[in-house]
Amino acid sequence: MTKFGVQLPNFSGFDPGDLFDHVAGLATAAEESGFDSVWVMDHFFQLPPLGGPDQPMLEAYTLLGALAARTQRVTLGTLVTGVTYRNPAILAKIVTTLDIVSRGRAMLGIGGAWYDVEHRGFGIDFPSDRVRLEMLEEAVQICRAMFTSDDVSFAGSHYQLEHARNVPPPIQAGGPKIMIGGGGEKRTLRLVALYADKCNVTGDVNTLTRKIEVLHRHCEEVGRDPSELAITWMSPLILTTSEQNTEEMRGILEASGSSDEVAGFTVGQPQQIPDLVAGHIAAGADEVIFSFAFADATGIGAVAEAFGLDRAPHG
Repeated sequence: MTKFGVQLPNFSGFDPGDLFDHVAGLATAAEESGFDSVWVMDHFFQLPPLGGPDQPMLEAYTLLGALAARTQRVTLGTLVTGVTYRNPAILAKIVTTLDIVSRGRAMLGIGGAWYDVEHRGFGIDFPSDRVRLEMLEEAVQICRAMFTSDDVSFAGSHYQLEHARNVPPPIQAGGPKIMIGGGGEKRTLRLVALYADKCNVTGDVNTLTRKIEVLHRHCEEVGRDPSELAITWMSPLILTTSEQNTEEMRGILEASGSSDEVAGFTVGQPQQIPDLVAGHIAAGADEVIFSFAFADATGIGAVAEAFGLDRAPHG
């Protein structure tokens, strides 16, 4: 059965004193409407399509820990953490703590990082693509080891651990699931086949289909059963109020970016959304994650109702 998630990427329009209650309200609305997961971006600057560095951005894991205390059922994670942002042993400790605070609902989403502007702004090294992918491979090995052992030593090219302790352990048996974000066909998807539990990709149906085919080839090469891997597809969602509004929004998107940049966007009225993403589900998306850039509780609930999601009981 297909799962559905909500990503909350936008923190504009609220005074700092009111901002967390707003975000928490969206997270609880998603849970009560029947969504399976709630995600936040792991960035320190807001992304350019949502206004760039001048717009507010909350630190991801502090926010997720607070959302864990406001929710009861949804999986919580980042979509996705840049490997360059935190030492992976410390990251494993952070995600383990989130798992404990949430009573076993944490997910580790991680990728190779890309936003060079925030790296320069915060003084974070931004090595080449090749090096970042090498770091990613070592990081997922370290996190997996620390999720399953309380005493980890590791000697890699980029990270060295000497009896790193992770006490208490995660609540989830085997530790939080690991999602690798990104669709690089030579290296990233091979890392998914080797180490991950989930893979997150974006793009249109043809792109998703091709990525799944490539991933399955990597699984065959490394001896991994592809049925062990879940495929998530993330789509920026823009809800509209009429056919005219839909056409207007699609025109704005087409004018604002290349076809590749806007491929995979979902634009339509709430009742139309299931038909608009049916092709991705048929292509193999096990979970559809909607990035609600302009979210409100009403819109979240309307999308859930369109899919017939089971509403969570109150109380």
